Amino acid sequence: MAKRPLTADIVKNKRKELKLSQEELAMRVGVGLRFIRDLEQGKESVRLDKLNQVLRYFGLEVSAVKMRREDE
Repeated sequence: MAKRPLTADIVKNKRKELKLSQEELAMRVGVGLRFIRDLEQGKESVRLDKLNQVLRYFGLEVSAVKMRREDE
């Protein structure tokens, strides 16, 4: 079984901290309910602009970071 992406857990936990339903978060952020559901369930391919739209609501954003290699 594939592991859920970290962003799925972050979004779900932050939403629950604020006591928001998926519907409320979708409405406040301006994305569809289906997008929030897919995101929280760990869908592997989501639109980056919409992901950042959701993350910005929590004061976060997706960014590129240098990966560590085992030989470094």
